[in-house]
This record gives sequence, C-alpha cells and structure tokens, in this order.
Amino acid sequence: MTREIRASADLEEGAAHLMQVCPVWKRELPALMPLPLRRWSEGFAAIRDAVVAQQISTHAANAIAARMTEAGLADEVGIAAADEDALRAVGLSRPKARYLRGIVAAGVDWAALRDLPDDEVIARLTALPGIGRWTADIYLKFALGRADAFAAGDLALAEAARLLYALPERPGPAILTELAEPWRPWRAVAARALWAYYRVAKGREGVR
Repeated sequence: MTREIRASADLEEGAAHLMQVCPVWKRELPALMPLPLRRWSEGFAAIRDAVVAQQISTHAANAIAARMTEAGLADEVGIAAADEDALRAVGLSRPKARYLRGIVAAGVDWAALRDLPDDEVIARLTALPGIGRWTADIYLKFALGRADAFAAGDLALAEAARLLYALPERPGPAILTELAEPWRPWRAVAARALWAYYRVAKGREGVR
C-alpha cells in the first residue's frame, strides 16, 4: 500500500520517525514544527503550472497563468484547440508552448497515476516533453501526496542538508539520496523540514 500525506497527523507521524532515526533531526526538527501540508490538486493543472514556472520568477509565472486563464488556455481542451501563436501571445516561450501542446497530445490519464507506484509515476511523467526528474518528483510529492517522494536534485534541499549536517560542500543528488536513505518511508516529510530549515538558516544569514 502506498503511504500518502493527507493531513497534519501524517506529517507528525513522519516527523516522529525522523527524530527516532536521526539525532540531528531530533535536535532541530521540534523548532521547525508544524510543517506545512502543501497539497496541490492532481492532474494537468499542476504540471501546466510547473512548466510555466520553469526558469522564471514566481511573479512572472503567476502573470502568465492569469493570462492563460483569461484566454481560455488553462486546460487541456483550450490548449489542444490553440496554435503556438496563441500560446506565445500569453507570454509562453516557444519551447514551453510546444511542451504544453505535447503533454496534452500525450493524452495522460491523470487519475490512473494515483494507483501507480512511485517509480512508475516518475517514468510516465519524465516521458512527457519538458518534464524532468525534479518536476516529476515535485508532482509526486505535492499532487499525489506520496510520503517518500524526494527531489534529490533540488538545490535548496541540498543546501539545507549541507547546513544541517555541517557538510564541507553542497551534496549532489547521489550523496543526498544516500544521506536521505534512513528517512524512508517519510522522505517527503524530511523535504518539507529541509525547506523550513533552509528558510530559517538563510534568515539568520540575512538572506531573503
């Protein structure tokens, strides 16, 4: 059975596991609680927003998303009926317009992803145009609520781990994955805690 994070009680259960298996979490995690639940709606909209947000600011991504909604281009039906020029007109780059059209054309059964194991979800999502491992991991974590989802390629997670464990350098994905192994089956809770720790640590340094 796939473990999911549905409520704050799940985060608390995961946090208890982390504090049991790791003395560093036992010391630092209580001050970071409560952790944010952060659940997204499942389906195309979450992937659309992830593609739109690639390599641009949150403000710019929100503006493009708003224009897409106003133009009737926020869902699969609207995008399927639009040409590339229409998508470019709302602020999408040419590659992103092609990615979204390609994702729609793939005809993904979003509801079916809910019943697949984590690795199969990752495989299906990364087969789509414009979707890399990080985006697939984030969808797994926040849209499907998978408790063990972990985006090892996330730079903020890596930097937080460096600070938390006083590592000599920021760990790459392979080392971060190894470091996170004891956190199973609650690595998604650890990710939330690392993001929270990152914000606190950077706040101490005067970074916003």
